[in-house]
Amino acid sequence: MNEEAKKKLEQDSDGLATYEYLANHIDNIDDDLDLIIDNMQRADVSGQFTVSAIRYLFAINPLRYATAINRLIPSAIDKDRERRYIGDLLQSLWGKDYADRADELCRTDDNFRRIYKRIYNSNPL
Repeated sequence: MNEEAKKKLEQDSDGLATYEYLANHIDNIDDDLDLIIDNMQRADVSGQFTVSAIRYLFAINPLRYATAINRLIPSAIDKDRERRYIGDLLQSLWGKDYADRADELCRTDDNFRRIYKRIYNSNPL
C-alpha cells in the first residue's frame, strides 16, 4: 500500500473507504491486511462495513483469511449494538442450517455463541 492510500484510509470516518480498498485490492492485500483490519476496527463505528468485510473475505477464501475474519468478528459484535448487521454472519459463515446446529455451534465456537446470544437473547443457550 502506498503512502497516499494509507493517508486516505486514515481519514476514513465510517469504514466504507477501508472496505472499498479491501474489495478493490483483494489480489494484493496480504502484506497490508493487518493495517486494513486495524483501520476497519478504528473507523467503522456501527459494524456495518466490518460485517461486509467478514462476509467478503469468507466468500473469497475462508481458510486463507481465517485469521483476519477471526480478528474482525469480535469487533463487529461489539460495534453492532442494534444487531442490524451481525445476524447476517450466522448464515454466511455457518450455513443455512445454523439454527438446526445452534446447540452444538454454541458449545464449540465462541464467535457463533456470542452472535447467537446477541441476536436470540431470549434463548437460554
